[in-house]
Amino acid sequence: MQMIGIDIGGTKCAVVSAALDGSIKHKIRFATETDRGLDYTLGRIYEAVDELLAAEPAHSGDPVFGISCGGPLDSRQGIILSPPNLPGWDYVPIVDLLTKRYGGQAFLMNDANACALAEWHFGAARGYRNVIFLTFGTGLGAGLILDGRLFVGSSDLAGEVGHIRLAETGPVGYGKAGSFEGFCSGGGIARMAQEEVKEAWQRGEQVSFCPSPECLDDLDAKAVSQAAADGDILAKRIMDRSAFYLGRGLSILIDLLNPDIIVIGSIYARCEQLLRPGALQVIAEEALPDAAQRCQVVPAALGESIGDYATIAAARYGLGLELGGIKGG
Repeated sequence: MQMIGIDIGGTKCAVVSAALDGSIKHKIRFATETDRGLDYTLGRIYEAVDELLAAEPAHSGDPVFGISCGGPLDSRQGIILSPPNLPGWDYVPIVDLLTKRYGGQAFLMNDANACALAEWHFGAARGYRNVIFLTFGTGLGAGLILDGRLFVGSSDLAGEVGHIRLAETGPVGYGKAGSFEGFCSGGGIARMAQEEVKEAWQRGEQVSFCPSPECLDDLDAKAVSQAAADGDILAKRIMDRSAFYLGRGLSILIDLLNPDIIVIGSIYARCEQLLRPGALQVIAEEALPDAAQRCQVVPAALGESIGDYATIAAARYGLGLELGGIKGG
């Protein structure tokens, strides 16, 4: 048996092969190039799968595919349903396409859920029964492991915490002003920075990390966090605001779900020193003390490889293999 993982993103895709224990053997990565259409990207995926199967012909029969993709999607039917970052991917029966071409089995999963499983199988959440994983990347989504089981809800929409409104006004995220995603995502931090920079200019102030209007549209979370780490007061204020609302959102999740651990990826994992103190202060003030004391808040352990492991975790979960170190979970 050969396990093949397929990570489908709006910017890049990756196809990996792995052993049954989840260890990655080979990886092929390429740009998605969404402007070239669905058939082009599918063709690149097939080429990568063909190459990985050919590399180990003795194990190429009846492969098991794990597919990680942003929603919306129908994991039960194996259909990708028009994700906003994949224009033209409308009702794509990816599971049927793969199994008809290669045989074997295929399992499709929302990328936040797959990343939650990856951290549960291989990373920071291994061994815990109640786990929340937050993406904190371009957007904000969550994967939920509750009582030792992945929880997806009645229509694959459980964990869409980015849609929760945390303030009456604020940056727009997930189509809603003042949302969790608006304050705690790469896009949200960029929008906060753009507003803060424009207001600083109106006050006649200079902004070191964005000195002229030409750089405003290219302003991103990386530039803001680097400036904050270097001591820029304005950038630090932006990151502090994100940390405050991160703490407020986490407090809601802690009170509601009483998790053992919350694992946060991407921007939080890279900027923990900037975000963690403020978030923990809010949790101490807002969340139920016993629940807050029980819950750890940690950065994702798998780093830039989390997308690769997410696909393999999705395949392992589909096969019903041991999960998160919890036997019989």
